[in-house]
Amino acid sequence: MVATHIYDSPPHGVAADWTMTQDWAGVSAAQHATWRTLFEQQCCALEGYACEDFLQGLDILRSLEPGVPNFALLNRRLKAATGWEIVAVPGWIPNEPFFEHLTNRRFPAANFLRPPEQIGYSEEPDMFHDIFGHVPMLTNPAFSEFLVAYGQAGLRAEKLGASDFLGRLWLYTTEFGLVLEAGELRAFGGGILSSYAETLRSLTSTEPRRIWLDIERVMRTQYHFDEFQRIYFVVNSFEDLLQATEDADFAAIYRRIAGEAVIDPGASFPGDRAYTGPLQQVRTGPAFMGEDVVR
Repeated sequence: MVATHIYDSPPHGVAADWTMTQDWAGVSAAQHATWRTLFEQQCCALEGYACEDFLQGLDILRSLEPGVPNFALLNRRLKAATGWEIVAVPGWIPNEPFFEHLTNRRFPAANFLRPPEQIGYSEEPDMFHDIFGHVPMLTNPAFSEFLVAYGQAGLRAEKLGASDFLGRLWLYTTEFGLVLEAGELRAFGGGILSSYAETLRSLTSTEPRRIWLDIERVMRTQYHFDEFQRIYFVVNSFEDLLQATEDADFAAIYRRIAGEAVIDPGASFPGDRAYTGPLQQVRTGPAFMGEDVVR
């Protein structure tokens, strides 16, 4: 993956906490058109695949004028409904400010949108991934509290030099998590739900492995940025995800796994509990521009 929006220090125009002005007035007509195309396609594609909280949470985005959301208007609705607000950031930011924002119910969103020529495949997480993929789930109280707990755990992990372990928990839940809903497997991770192709793979394909969430197992599992995931972790509910996070002794886990080799995502591991329930059926999806719409 070719990523250009990665920073070690705040660039010009970015505050010390890594936030910046969105400059919604400067969004071009082409950018608004790109957003509308992506939004319409994904909304049509995800019915029956995304969890109900995500589908209902999309109403907050639908309530805005079509096109790139104005964060100021979005935040009025979002904060009233969830207590959260969106803060614009230049792209990937360091761990500590990211964790600090989550702890204070501020969700960082990249302040750039993929160009039209990359509408079918974004080489790095952009505004569409961050807003479309994650904002709807903020409406679920248990998942919202999970993000706050994650931010708090992240600040502690920074002091212990264990942020990489915790990062895998984020990737395999917030980005690529699956939930069992009324006996049916649904997606809730933003990395899945901003990608129609990965939505299908995670829910319908027999190729990837699916196992029930175990936090220590997640923290030992390798992650690949540049390919579809070969393993997905399943939770029974967002209340269970929150409880598992609150009950975990992260410091003890970090100590236990510090010298252990990472587990290949395609490998089985003693203690794995495989998800053996039914998979979703492939339904006719939209005609996408390009092969995929990717985080």
